Amino acid sequence: MLEELKKEVYEANMLLLQYDLVTFTWGNVSGIDREKGLFVIKPSGVEYGQLAPSDMTVVDLEGNRIEGRYRLLPIRQPMRRCTGDSGNRSVAHTHSVWATSWAQAGRDIPCYGTTHADHY
Repeated sequence: MLEELKKEVYEANMLLLQYDLVTFTWGNVSGIDREKGLFVIKPSGVEYGQLAPSDMTVVDLEGNRIEGRYRLLPIRQPMRRCTGDSGNRSVAHTHSVWATSWAQAGRDIPCYGTTHADHY
């Protein structure tokens, strides 16, 4: 089920690792198939080096596991970002060292450049 989307989600998760955006098993990329109303996400707590496309977990839009052998942490927030008319098809969630450090400091992120300014 959703084999192509599983492959895309798997490859995107491997990029998180390649670009050093995740620590241990923290973080994931997920993707939605709007027509089927299903979501594919990296399972929780599984080492990136042990994953294959077939390990990606399929859930419905309520967060109920439809297919996959691994457990998931609650994922309603990423799913909300891909539903409705947002236009988003996937969500990348990371715990990079820099992002985590900044978040734990509890400080706003100042606008330092044009790329950041364009986002706002």
